[in-house]
Amino acid sequence: MTFYQEQSAVSTGLRGRCPRCGEGHLFDGFLTVRPRCGACDLDFAFADAGDGPAVFVILFAGFIICALALVVEVRHSPPFWVHAVIFGPLVLVVCLGLLRPMKGLMVALQYRHGASEGRLDRE
Repeated sequence: MTFYQEQSAVSTGLRGRCPRCGEGHLFDGFLTVRPRCGACDLDFAFADAGDGPAVFVILFAGFIICALALVVEVRHSPPFWVHAVIFGPLVLVVCLGLLRPMKGLMVALQYRHGASEGRLDRE
């Protein structure tokens, strides 16, 4: 039996690495979680981040970008198309840039805390 040094859930999750060994890649493609770790053979079947990462990203990006748009509007009063040209791409960059690290963080935290789907024990 191989023992692994405990990895930081934050660092492995944000880097998209295996939460157990910190070496193998967590993702196949942009957001698809691999079936297993290539380095330690950890089964990633437990990984179900659901909509959690998207919700956090939307809330964070929405707060930051709306605040920036409000500052630009109050200080400069540009036409609407300037807002669209500036903040449209900014929304895409911020949201897509944060989505993968947040999903990796959620999966790593699920592994770290042994989270699983809720079940009711019925007798």
